[in-house]
Amino acid sequence: MTSTSPESRPPLPPFTPDTARQKVRLAEDAWNSRDPQRAALAYTEDSIWRNRAEFPAGREQIEAFLRRKWARELDYRLIKELWAHDGHRIAVRFAYEWHDDAGNWFRSYGNENWEFDAHGLMARRFASINDLPISQADRKFFWPQGRRPDEHPGLSELGL
Repeated sequence: MTSTSPESRPPLPPFTPDTARQKVRLAEDAWNSRDPQRAALAYTEDSIWRNRAEFPAGREQIEAFLRRKWARELDYRLIKELWAHDGHRIAVRFAYEWHDDAGNWFRSYGNENWEFDAHGLMARRFASINDLPISQADRKFFWPQGRRPDEHPGLSELGL
């Protein structure tokens, strides 16, 4: 898949185990910023998504989607983990915790399949996500809003 944009987002494909893990962590960091504009810059201008039952197409729609998401999913904290990679594709599993405006907590679990262009921008993202209601006492993601600290356990270490 080719991008209509000359931008570059290293690491670039083809991915090695190390560069795939680095790409996953960079995506996690961008999403934990909860900055829709920053996160949307990782995608091609004509990127195609499936996120649950929504199908944003293009960077502008992705940014709008992220604005709506983070206005609804409060105190959002995400952990992503590399599942597999091959050439210009990466598969990840993830979990994130959030609460709604009524104070109900959730842990959302999912899998994503990513396809990148030669510039390292994500051209396709397909996500499947399930929400599990949890009590506040069952939360596991306790870092200050923003980037997950390096010493905070990942999904496997947390048994998720």
